[in-house]
Amino acid sequence: MSTSTTDDREARRAALFEELHRTGATEARDQLVESYQPLADFFANRFSNRGVEEADLKQVAVVGLIKAVDRFDPTLETAFSSFAGRTIEGELKRYFRDKTWTVRVPRSLKESSALVRRAVDDITAETGRSPTVDQVATHTGLSDEDVIEALEASSAYTPSSLDRPVTDGPEEPTAPLGARLGSREPGFERVTTQLAVKELLDGLDDQARSVVELTFYGEMTQTQIAEHHGISQMQVSRLLRRSLEQLRSAVEVPE
Repeated sequence: MSTSTTDDREARRAALFEELHRTGATEARDQLVESYQPLADFFANRFSNRGVEEADLKQVAVVGLIKAVDRFDPTLETAFSSFAGRTIEGELKRYFRDKTWTVRVPRSLKESSALVRRAVDDITAETGRSPTVDQVATHTGLSDEDVIEALEASSAYTPSSLDRPVTDGPEEPTAPLGARLGSREPGFERVTTQLAVKELLDGLDDQARSVVELTFYGEMTQTQIAEHHGISQMQVSRLLRRSLEQLRSAVEVPE
């Protein structure tokens, strides 16, 4: 593609963004989405080979592209491709985090599970052997209990089938896994309590709840949250830490 053609295309895009920002014209929005479709496809391809249909990935990427077009402010000195790339990638990551787990678990637990999996891979690659819980905890900054919880949660991504045959030994008859289940597990109360965290958020004051929700649901940085609330980043950090301690205390289950 010649330089003049590229310049013409970028000038056309800039004009469309100016029109959309000024008038909210649907036609300008649609043309911009169509123009940047290859960018959405590029990021969708980066998430391929993860057990999700290509068409689904591209659809999610387009949703991210549309959000980027709607939110982009052409008056700022930011390249749209950079802004859109972060938005599209974030949309795809949320899709995998929220939609591809077979068993529903809290978002914070999914995030810590991903953090622990990366730490295990990094430590294994560095040392040549599987790490201990203490090593993973040190690497991630999580507690030993949180590491164990995250490792257990990983099984919810692709759990074993209840029809899978299992046996206690070479001389024991084979039986489906489901036939061996049914006893009450001591962790049931704990899981139930964790799933009630959403309700526990009601126990926080409005500002503290907003900080928690913007962090874990809105995926905003502490700096962005500080600007949103008109407070300092340090105040946001303290609010978040205090709120998480309050929530953690509320969901603790005696052993």
